[in-house]
Amino acid sequence: MTHARISRITAVLGPTNTGKTHMAIERMLGHRTGVIGLPLRLLAREVYDRIVALRGPSVVALVTGEERIVPDRAAYWVCTVEAMPVDIGADFLAVDEIQLCADLDRGHVFTDRLLNARGFKETMFLGSDVMRSKIAALVPEAEFERRERFSTLSYTGARKISRMPARSAIVGFSVDDVYAIAELLRRQKGGAAVVMGALSPRTRNAQVELYQNGDVDHLVATDAIGMGLNLDIDHVAFAGTSKFDGRRHRDLMPHEIGQIAGRAGRYRSNGTFGVTGEAAPFDPDLAAAIESHRFAPVRKLQWRNHRLDFGSVPNLLASLDRGPEDADLIRAREADDQQTLRALWGLPEVRDAVSGPADVRLLWDVCQVPDFRKISQSDHVQICQRLYGFLRDGGTVPDDWLARQITRIDRPHGDIDILQRRLAFVRTWTYVAQRRGWVEDVTHWRAETRAVEDRLSDALHAGLTQRFVDRRTSVLLRRLKQKESLVAQVNETGDVHVEGQYIGRMEGFRFIQDPSATGDEAKTLRAAALVAMQPAFNLKADRFYNAPDPEIDLTEQGGLMWGDQAVGKLVASDDVLAPRIEAFVDDEAGPEVAEKVQRRLGHWLERRIAAQFEPLLALKNDETLTGMARGIAFQLVEALGVLPRAAVARDVKGLEQEQRALLRKHGVRFGQYTLFQPLMLKPAPTRLRLVLWALAEGMSEFPEAPPPGLVTVPAVKDAPEGYYPRAGYRLAGERAIRIDMLERLADMIRAQDSRAGFEASADMLSITGLSHAQFAELMKGLGYAVAEGTREKVPAVKPAAEDAPADAAPETEAAAAETPDVDAAPEAVAAEPAEAPVAEEQLATPVAAETEAGADGAAAAEPEIETFYTFTWAPRRQGNRQRPEGAGQGKGRRAQKAGGKPGGKGKGRREERKTEFKARPPRKEKEIDPDNPFAALLALKD
Repeated sequence: MTHARISRITAVLGPTNTGKTHMAIERMLGHRTGVIGLPLRLLAREVYDRIVALRGPSVVALVTGEERIVPDRAAYWVCTVEAMPVDIGADFLAVDEIQLCADLDRGHVFTDRLLNARGFKETMFLGSDVMRSKIAALVPEAEFERRERFSTLSYTGARKISRMPARSAIVGFSVDDVYAIAELLRRQKGGAAVVMGALSPRTRNAQVELYQNGDVDHLVATDAIGMGLNLDIDHVAFAGTSKFDGRRHRDLMPHEIGQIAGRAGRYRSNGTFGVTGEAAPFDPDLAAAIESHRFAPVRKLQWRNHRLDFGSVPNLLASLDRGPEDADLIRAREADDQQTLRALWGLPEVRDAVSGPADVRLLWDVCQVPDFRKISQSDHVQICQRLYGFLRDGGTVPDDWLARQITRIDRPHGDIDILQRRLAFVRTWTYVAQRRGWVEDVTHWRAETRAVEDRLSDALHAGLTQRFVDRRTSVLLRRLKQKESLVAQVNETGDVHVEGQYIGRMEGFRFIQDPSATGDEAKTLRAAALVAMQPAFNLKADRFYNAPDPEIDLTEQGGLMWGDQAVGKLVASDDVLAPRIEAFVDDEAGPEVAEKVQRRLGHWLERRIAAQFEPLLALKNDETLTGMARGIAFQLVEALGVLPRAAVARDVKGLEQEQRALLRKHGVRFGQYTLFQPLMLKPAPTRLRLVLWALAEGMSEFPEAPPPGLVTVPAVKDAPEGYYPRAGYRLAGERAIRIDMLERLADMIRAQDSRAGFEASADMLSITGLSHAQFAELMKGLGYAVAEGTREKVPAVKPAAEDAPADAAPETEAAAAETPDVDAAPEAVAAEPAEAPVAEEQLATPVAAETEAGADGAAAAEPEIETFYTFTWAPRRQGNRQRPEGAGQGKGRRAQKAGGKPGGKGKGRREERKTEFKARPPRKEKEIDPDNPFAALLALKD
């Protein structure tokens, strides 16, 4: 079992992080040629890239089961242990992770290299101390070199995944475990890179780069990271301590745990290890052994006979079944290639095809195609049978057949599992393309399979990143750790991006964080916002301070808006006309921004109140008002320009004429129902008045102003007390009527006989915009009794111009003299078209219209019936209503003096009015109303 000493053999043993692999690379590059065997193609690719960086690609070869880069002047060969060329006579040869001689699946390959592979000048075996005794027994000429760890390794016990420190690797032993942990880390820590032995080198390198450059702070991996991958890991956490070894679930050996835990800490940086998830805490003795790197030596090395008999398939199977002669070795369990050979030999068509040693060698080569797909043994056997048939009959695999197999899987889309399955499939064809003589155009098919694998690898990396990495959180965390200046970009819609990542919205001077972020992700977004938003806040505050007044507005709920963004609200103060302002500014924006926004809103509010409440403020600040006039002015200001007359009735009676004139100079109108300033009834002052009043009353929800331009509106359900005067209306039953139009209506009614009863005129219906029935309900609300009746409708007859009464003009002049003391307001659109009242001259007995009735004679047409309403003042005794000033005067009283019956109906009364009251009688006996603005003119006329 010994090997002739033709070179120096050195076993460099020790724990991880001792620089063994680095030393072997340096030793190899010190020779003219060299070969180094590594346990994983991932690690082989990493070492290959390092040597290419030092010596250039023209002298470095890479040979794995699925990749073969061999330049013409290759001097240094980087390979997986299975693919090592042991017969090229290299000056230097090294095998890394030699303790894998005890591995149940691959151990026989490492044992073969230990016993039979040698460099011409120097041979080096790298691995754990557990191999010392076996190497000494099987290779007695070997020299030993002990390497100590550069840093210490400490056990920290159990820790939750949510509390895992940065730069941690969490180790799982199944794909499901790895994915579940990575998903949890994405939600809580922003994401994780995923490293598994089944990944292609390209995907694995991309995932490692994601971790190494700081895009993510956590790595989730299988035990593949224990095989020499150089990563910046501070802590290794085990999510489990058992694995499926291809045949059964078994507990990890202590030295296997130590190999993985040793990935924590690089060079001089100390590392820690522990457990997480459902893994039980380590036994104190086991933890101590890992910390001190003391493990029980390997008892047996896996071995398989390498001197194979190719005389026949039975002979080959027998040579594979042969056991070792050395007690330190144990025959390896039947490997996949041996199982495939046995299955193929059981097929009659294969038995018939194998006829000599060359066919046996070819069949054995085909059986060594790895089962990357792991679907079923029968499926793998079927592929190997097909390959053997191609290679034996035609010499090579047909191009069209191979192209179909590759095209079928060249689809870089789908979920992670599908992409991984396709990668496993393409690895089979990559292996086939790497075998010399199996395809006609080796260069083409190697490039083709490599290109497909690269496309699938990139798609898999993108899928893993999309699923397990919150790109936003990872980017922001990295920039925050680098302490680089972050600048937020705010677009026109208010979306905030930092480093191209959406983090929330800027509404006014408040930052609204993306609500989809939770946990640690939300904390990261907030931290990034604190750093990046300050310049944006300052810039926006400057723009706001210089914004024109029309860009700012006040909502009906007291909110202050800048365009469509809320920037503050009004807060009650002692002075109803000077409310305080609460600016909506985040604390993170800083006191300067808050002070600037507050000052700008204050200036705007002062100007808005001064403009819309100009007559009211002038009344408030008039120092010439004294006595009773000043008291009424004070109450009118307190009521914000609209004051029910009943509240100050006695004060109004006590006013002197000069005091009334002073108040009228400020636009005060002394209406029958209300004292008000007409300019304060416009929509904008009304809306502001309601806000200030609701604010002073401490309401949680402010009532809305009635729509502008309507004379009457439906009553507001559950309206707060005092709402209608502040809205500029007076409640009358189920509707409310605007104050200025109510006073005009009152002046019209004053000319009627409220005791005898009167009907609504066309002007009354016109100014209210109501139908007869609606007007009747309104009058009920104002305190009038309503009598409903029916009568024949008189057809409208247009009178001739010469029939017009000669005294019509004087009557018109008298009506004009009674114009109400209120400014005209916009007329409202009537809810229903008002019916024109019937003139008294048209109420005479209608003339029957005769029609031709045919042979039976003439028949009179049926008269049309109409409904009419008569209104009579009917004050309520229990209430405080008083009879409206002037009610009961007018035509009704004059008709009663002349012998007419008050409230009478029918033709006789209409005829009586028609004959006796063609012209208005003298009105000298009527007193001049001092509240009437035309009082002076009337006095001069009289």
